[in-house]
Amino acid sequence: MDNAILARAANEARGLAIDAIHACSSGHLGLPLGAAEIGAVLFGENLRLHPGDPRWLNRDRFILSAGHGSMFLYAWLHLAGFDLSLEDLKNFRQLHSRTPGHPEFGETAGVEATTGPLGQGIANGVGYAISGKMAAAKFNTPEHSLFDHHVVVLAGDGCVQEGVAAEAAALAGHLGLDNLILFYDSNDVTLDAMAAVTQSADTRARFEALGWDTVQIDGHDLDAIRQAVENAKANDNGRPKLIECKTEIGRGIAEVAGTAAAHGEGGAKFAEAARQGLGLPAGETFHVSPEVRAAFAERGAARAAAHREWSDTFESWKTAQPDLARQLDAALKNAAPGDLLDRIPEFPIDYADATRSAGGAVINAVAEAMPLLITGSADLFGSTKNYIKGGGDLSRADFTGRNLWYGIREHAMGAICNGLAYDGLFRPTGATFAVFADYLRPSIRLAALANLPVAYIFTHDSVGVGEDGPTHQPVETVSGLRVIPNLDVIRPGDPEEVAGAFAAAMERTNGPTALILTRQKVATQNQIPVRERREGVFRGAYVAVRESGPLEVILMASGSELDHAIQAAAEIGAGARVVSMPCMERFDRQSDDYRDSVLPAACRRRVAIEAGVGAPWHRYTGLDGRVLGIERFGISAPGGTVMKELGMTPQAVVEAARSA
Repeated sequence: MDNAILARAANEARGLAIDAIHACSSGHLGLPLGAAEIGAVLFGENLRLHPGDPRWLNRDRFILSAGHGSMFLYAWLHLAGFDLSLEDLKNFRQLHSRTPGHPEFGETAGVEATTGPLGQGIANGVGYAISGKMAAAKFNTPEHSLFDHHVVVLAGDGCVQEGVAAEAAALAGHLGLDNLILFYDSNDVTLDAMAAVTQSADTRARFEALGWDTVQIDGHDLDAIRQAVENAKANDNGRPKLIECKTEIGRGIAEVAGTAAAHGEGGAKFAEAARQGLGLPAGETFHVSPEVRAAFAERGAARAAAHREWSDTFESWKTAQPDLARQLDAALKNAAPGDLLDRIPEFPIDYADATRSAGGAVINAVAEAMPLLITGSADLFGSTKNYIKGGGDLSRADFTGRNLWYGIREHAMGAICNGLAYDGLFRPTGATFAVFADYLRPSIRLAALANLPVAYIFTHDSVGVGEDGPTHQPVETVSGLRVIPNLDVIRPGDPEEVAGAFAAAMERTNGPTALILTRQKVATQNQIPVRERREGVFRGAYVAVRESGPLEVILMASGSELDHAIQAAAEIGAGARVVSMPCMERFDRQSDDYRDSVLPAACRRRVAIEAGVGAPWHRYTGLDGRVLGIERFGISAPGGTVMKELGMTPQAVVEAARSA
């Protein structure tokens, strides 16, 4: 497109943002107006897209990290021909619209990530870029190149300030992700004030030190933007690219442009004057000229032709590479093998080790059955035990590796796992100690919101950690994770439950799973067959020990405390039932009949035991029941000593049952 039509498109995109935000008196005008020329070049020329196939495997991935500027993305998706109408733009931020206040993955065609919490989109972009490198290494052949796309992220000062972005940027530089392009909308303004109030760092120098190529341009100069992105795409030198674009926030609304007041909707009240200043028809809202429509339609036709050419290559590749084609097809269906449980070998009946150790054996069996499963750890592979043996290490020299070393970057690990899951080609897992789960909690929350099938492996699950003391004993963490909607939290009680837990996590495609594993050893429970224990995890809870006489009391437990409940039942006698409840969320999704078969309403004498804050258990014990939990921080002492000191013993269960 020539610059005149791109400039016109930029102003019309500004008008769409002004009108949408003015109509609902809510939103963020600053970025959509200030970065309009960036949008014109990317969506008008440089991004490889096909609106008719929004999830085209070789599309360029565009992520708006500064998700508050969502009308930027909606306006350009509309102009580029995605399934987003003018009526959708008019319904900005309204109930059930496809233009929510922040972009949401799965709600709007062309939205690659749920963004809004600042910095997340940058880290998601790193995950996408890793996925692209892995896909090229895995599936490209000398005869057929399927994957050579780029990941383009637009972020502002707020995103760049966030710690998660710094963690992810460091890893991107270390891994040499030259397929990643970060547009930094550098307008010297944050929400509260001018940026100088809170920042004085040289951002370009910082990114250069992290291994990035950087350049600064005028973010309103179409030629400069075009040249910068073309250079970035052409330069595969093993360095990600930062394009710092000096822009004027709120450009087009003279009353607020260049000030912190332009960040939000404050400038919308000057809408009519702004339209006139932008050369838009007076009194006409949501205006797109026939000339801009025609130019984008012509560009759309060229994009469709490129898509057809790639599709021909894809068909040839499938014929030439049937094994790889089957793997890719399985990945795109996002499904675990139907016989996954059967592919995990049974454990010896006398196996007695930590569930983290059992997890190490299980993940390797799962990895053999699922070739596109990858794993990572925040500098703790030796402790979290989730290393895929023979899988190789992912590095800038080898993107076929299945083990990703994140370093001490838990938050970035979570957000990068999300980026991998958004891309949908590889099944990501990431590991750290349970007590550090809050370092990546915002990323877990977004995975749950966006229905991403990420599996988190959290080991060292309780005060059983022992000598490291209360700083490393996560008494509140497991219960805290359980309150996140759409997150399955599974705390298995023996190695066969670990097998069920991993299989359940892989089987789940509509949300994340947290696997909570011990450092302390646990016994293998052989009271019922292996298959029943594994399938019991899928249902969330099951009867681990059935009463041999009239039912008098139900003992409930998860994790290492399951053994306490089983020992207690043996002492209580024939009327005691033990229910293993590794996953409350899965149990709650079962039918009323199944839940009543496990926890009959007629039996009100109930005791639950778990080495952590006990609040979630009260809905299962009822007003007449008892919960044995830990309502304080831990103690530095050997793990067994701490457990006994804090009441996590079979005898405590017996006493609670007799007094219930």
